Amino acid sequence: MDAAIWRVAGTIAAAPLTGRNRRELTYCGFGGVAGLAGFWITLVLLLCGLTISVSVIGTVFGLVLITTTLRVSRRLGSLHRRLLKRILGRQVEAPPPFQPGTGILNRVDRRLRDRPAWRAVWYALIKLPVSAVQLYAVALTAFGLADLAYPAIWLLFRNHHGGSLSPLVAVVPVPFGGNIRVGSWLGAFPAALAGAACVVAAAWLARGINTADARLARGLLGPSSMAERVSELERTRALAVDDSAAALRRVERDLHDGAQMRLAALAMNLGMAREKLGDDDQATDSATVRELIDAAHRNAVDALADLRDLARGIHPPVLDNGLASALATLAASSAIPATVSAGIGTRPAPAIETIAYFCAAELIANATKHSYANQIKIDIHTERAGMLALEVSDDGIGGADAGRGSGLSGLAQRVSTVDGRIDVSSPAGGPTTVTVELPLRA
Repeated sequence: MDAAIWRVAGTIAAAPLTGRNRRELTYCGFGGVAGLAGFWITLVLLLCGLTISVSVIGTVFGLVLITTTLRVSRRLGSLHRRLLKRILGRQVEAPPPFQPGTGILNRVDRRLRDRPAWRAVWYALIKLPVSAVQLYAVALTAFGLADLAYPAIWLLFRNHHGGSLSPLVAVVPVPFGGNIRVGSWLGAFPAALAGAACVVAAAWLARGINTADARLARGLLGPSSMAERVSELERTRALAVDDSAAALRRVERDLHDGAQMRLAALAMNLGMAREKLGDDDQATDSATVRELIDAAHRNAVDALADLRDLARGIHPPVLDNGLASALATLAASSAIPATVSAGIGTRPAPAIETIAYFCAAELIANATKHSYANQIKIDIHTERAGMLALEVSDDGIGGADAGRGSGLSGLAQRVSTVDGRIDVSSPAGGPTTVTVELPLRA
């Protein structure tokens, strides 16, 4: 029993010394500031929009402010999901993307009925007390560390004789007390003890409030309603069906225009050679027969090459050795010097590996055609949340835009069929970084 008590006490006391505590406090700082700013931005925009839209004259301008609030709330929700993922490693699935529709009135109507955006507004408003507790945990840690240093501060700056020195004041935030007056070196130890208590309490307070914030984010910033999830699944299923149909059409076209035509030419040349060999005047037509056989041989070689390329387009054989090896082979064949950095723990499913490989191939091809880059970097790694992250960057001129009908939009549709996502950062002047996130299992 005593051993268990000491073990629990040791766990409680050692919490501030762990790496998790640093991450929790870091998220408290960034998440608290982001939540505080998001609360006031959302509140001001929403109140202004509702107030102005009451009047007949300001209805249009008020609706513009309300739709702007909803757009901003979605961006703020995305920021909080990113902070949770980057700092704490907690994945919050994004809600379905907004579908604007056509026409101004249709866009406004859909924006006003955008339920994920309204839930993000609620999150921004509820986040205020959560942000207050998060920032309080950071402040409690800062005051606690300062109080812990009081014995050393006294020895360094107050340990001399002569004159009367005013006592030091150690601040202990509520509810742990008020101010502790330190008039001697021994009197600094109660302040240090109070500081240690503040640091330990802040560590567990940060864990608790961040857990509550993560649950709040999953409930309000993710696809919480069944209808939205069904809608997203229907959308991705339609994309998967279209992608499969396009792949079948591409295979049929490649077979018809490539291997089939070459095999037909092969059959014709062999038939003509057989007819020539059946003639009586063999000496006269030997050169013609040789030419026909040579042409048939070339057609057979070309048909085999077409079939090999077609099979490689369906499933690259290099993937049998793993995704890292396949990407290294892909980088070696790139026209622009490319390097690969791989950190894959659990091997993804074959379908995920295939999608990641073709995404990398398409991104390298885009960089070769449009970026004028000198170097391409490929980084592939698995994340703690069970996701595979592929990052392809180049030092080119930038300007890549997934919304202009480029190959990036096709990649976005392809990765969405397995609940993946793609993020493009390509400012004018470069560099360009494209991040593809895929689940390890479809």
